[in-house]
Amino acid sequence: MSDVLVTVISSAGKAEQTVTTGTRAWELFTEAPEVIAARVDGALKDLAYELTAGDEVEGVLIDSKDGRDILRHSTAHVMAQAVQDLYPDAKLGIGPPIENGFYYDFDVEVPFVPADLEKIESRMRKIVKENQKFSRRVTTDDDARTELADEPYKLELIGLKGGVSTGSTDEIAEGASAEVGAGELTIYDNLDRNGEIAWKDLCRGPHLPTTKRIPAFKLMRSASAYWRGDEKNKQLQRIYGTAWETKEALDEHLHRIDEAERRDHRKLGRELDLFSFPDEIGSGLAVFHPKGGVLKRVMEDYVRTRHIEEGFDYVGTPHITKDQLFYTSGHLPYYADTMFPPMEFEGSNYMVKPMNCPMHNLIYKSRGRSYRELPLRFFEFGSVYRYEKSGVVHGLTRVRGMTQDDSHSYVTAEQAPGEIKHLLNFVLGLLQDFGLDDFYLELSTRDDSKPDKFVGSDEDWAIATKVLEDVCIESGLELVPDPGGAAFYGPKVSVQCRDAIGRTWQMSTIQYDFNQPARFELEYNGADGAKHQPVMIHSAKFGSLERFFGVLVEHYAGAFPPWLAPVQVQAIPVADTFADYLYDVAKKMKAAGLRVEVDDSDDRMQKKIRNAQLQKVPFMMIAGADDVDAGAVSFRYRDGRQDNGVPIDEAIARVAQAVADRVQV
Repeated sequence: MSDVLVTVISSAGKAEQTVTTGTRAWELFTEAPEVIAARVDGALKDLAYELTAGDEVEGVLIDSKDGRDILRHSTAHVMAQAVQDLYPDAKLGIGPPIENGFYYDFDVEVPFVPADLEKIESRMRKIVKENQKFSRRVTTDDDARTELADEPYKLELIGLKGGVSTGSTDEIAEGASAEVGAGELTIYDNLDRNGEIAWKDLCRGPHLPTTKRIPAFKLMRSASAYWRGDEKNKQLQRIYGTAWETKEALDEHLHRIDEAERRDHRKLGRELDLFSFPDEIGSGLAVFHPKGGVLKRVMEDYVRTRHIEEGFDYVGTPHITKDQLFYTSGHLPYYADTMFPPMEFEGSNYMVKPMNCPMHNLIYKSRGRSYRELPLRFFEFGSVYRYEKSGVVHGLTRVRGMTQDDSHSYVTAEQAPGEIKHLLNFVLGLLQDFGLDDFYLELSTRDDSKPDKFVGSDEDWAIATKVLEDVCIESGLELVPDPGGAAFYGPKVSVQCRDAIGRTWQMSTIQYDFNQPARFELEYNGADGAKHQPVMIHSAKFGSLERFFGVLVEHYAGAFPPWLAPVQVQAIPVADTFADYLYDVAKKMKAAGLRVEVDDSDDRMQKKIRNAQLQKVPFMMIAGADDVDAGAVSFRYRDGRQDNGVPIDEAIARVAQAVADRVQV
């Protein structure tokens, strides 16, 4: 045996270590049970990997992102083994790790029901206790076909593998990168205590050393899923599960799920009578009810006023246009799959618009422009329509018809950094006014390996990306790269916002566009008397009003701060004889611009209070005989606190102040 020199990377830095030939990665981490895999020269490997001279090795912790992915993918294998133990005729699809969990697709005769998931989970626990070893072996395409002859979906993946470009395995099917790629083909065997193969699967790995290293998991639900995401293919059964590094982490995750269900905007939308999606109109097309209309109007009034304060001119454009406009802008064919089909009329094809920017370009181009006008800022509430597959439509957060608070700034190249900084400050201030103050930035750039998906020169992309990056860094906020996530016409920065329970939502976006001004031949007369091309900067503060609405419902769990609440005050008479008194109080409140309702129903007072609580009204004003005599009300807060004998003017002032300060109560 000979010596092998490797470098071990840890939080303390890099340290050289001499081992002998045949040493496995796990031997470097015998004192670190939280290490479940290794990163060797940047690539993830099993702990059983045999070290070679010059390797740089870093332990992968189970609670890291990569560690959790490995844990969850290993748990997916255990689940698939359990399914085939219980349902021997089940055929295997794909089983990748996903955010917060994993899934596996199966071809079975009868769809899974909750009782089946309980049986599968029980069998999984036995497999975990058996301490089966995950063992990797390299195979050839032909040998894999022989071994997996009874697995038609695996055979299809093997056949498709050769036509996949490097690094883009998921082109053939979502999650396929967990199984096949441009490199060598591998199978993972689950070995029992006797070293016999208990189960095997086509997989790229890496995996945990053994099944016993799975600390905590739970199966969540089953659903239907088309093979390779294609509606023309067979519908399989998908089982979703989750796995975590400790029982406590699993419990916290399940609590977050329960809290998310409690806050689900679709459920609260019905309970609070805010909006609905009538079947007669179509999937993903919302109607706002009167109470939802109030919140929508408050949002619109606020953001319209803010845009005007920030130097924007309000414009308006139609809902449909000739399709040639989108050829000019370049959106066709890039976004053709997300557009509704054209309508033939008077010899032309018309399309409902999926975006507003081409029309704003036409407004800019309607007359000559001078450098003195720049920055020139246009803004509108533009209704746009995008075809989303029915499987991804989700309440207000993923719709087919939406309203964007869409703005476009036309600036000189020199003005671009200042305008982007101005827009970012505008966005952050707006989010904070709506009670969202935990955010980071994501910079979406071009994928150089897919030049056909982006337009413009390398120089233009480099300049635009640098401008956005510099402004983001100057903001002091965390900046996360998103390679390949740019629009076809330029890079963008998006504000990622965490809500009250820590979930992340993509909110506002700012995009640097050097392509559309060229395609529309936009110009301005410069100080030098020559014609110049402006830079166009796209920005949506809400993103879409519908989506922002849905996020707010979930962030506040429907208990909006008074300035947003559809009903700010519920007036409740102790008995019918005091209703007129409260109607007079309500009249004064309405004169002060407050939204108030009087509950003069036949319900008892306690039921009226309970109804107001269920509707999450911020304030209640209760009046009985003593209140009438004193010209006062009992002032009750949403959390149950109550001040008795509050003079009417003071009660009105309390509500008005809370509304003006945009505070939560």
